[in-house]
Amino acid sequence: MPSRKEPLVTGEVYHILTKSIAGFKIFNNKNDFLRIIKALQYYQVENHALKFSQFLLLKKVRKKGFRNSLPSDISAREKKLVQIVSYCIMPTHLHLILKQLRNNGITIFMGNLLNSYSRYFNTRYKRKGPLWEGRFKNILIKNDAYLLHLTRYIHLNPTTANLVEKPEEWEFSSYREYLSSSEKEKGICEYSDLLEISKSYYQNFVEDRIAYQRELHKIKHLILE
Repeated sequence: MPSRKEPLVTGEVYHILTKSIAGFKIFNNKNDFLRIIKALQYYQVENHALKFSQFLLLKKVRKKGFRNSLPSDISAREKKLVQIVSYCIMPTHLHLILKQLRNNGITIFMGNLLNSYSRYFNTRYKRKGPLWEGRFKNILIKNDAYLLHLTRYIHLNPTTANLVEKPEEWEFSSYREYLSSSEKEKGICEYSDLLEISKSYYQNFVEDRIAYQRELHKIKHLILE
């Protein structure tokens, strides 16, 4: 009989991985990628004051510079389920590093996130049926050193898959957020309470590993064959 999965603990940080069924490509263009990234931000808040459609409209309005046209998307009464530490969206799967802020927060967040994107994808591409390969996988991150190395691994996923040459060229991850010092470019991640890193150090830390991670990826495939 399989062992029972340990419950996710509030206050702990986890690596979350979820894949599409049979490696099916579920992010096909920029709109698809941006949809899931906006959903990440929206669903981390419990009992959001706005519907997701209103939230998307708010984003468009703010992008055009009309910042006072709609009410704030996050009110003082709303509480976050999770803290997004890092993310990378790949064509067939997504990596997240999440800190659970409320009991059962990660499970609720992931359920809402994946169900929302499934509805969007099936409607847009005139498809029926499940999109994701079962329940998401989670791994407890036990120390700061592992967390730092894991962010590097996640941010290097696009270069390892030869989608881009350098990780900053992939706009669907949190890597650019880690390198940015501008408030105008502030993204959806919060990590200053967990990681103390300088932008220049982190860039060197990540990009020095590009070639090694690509080679390691090739070796893994050879072993599996």
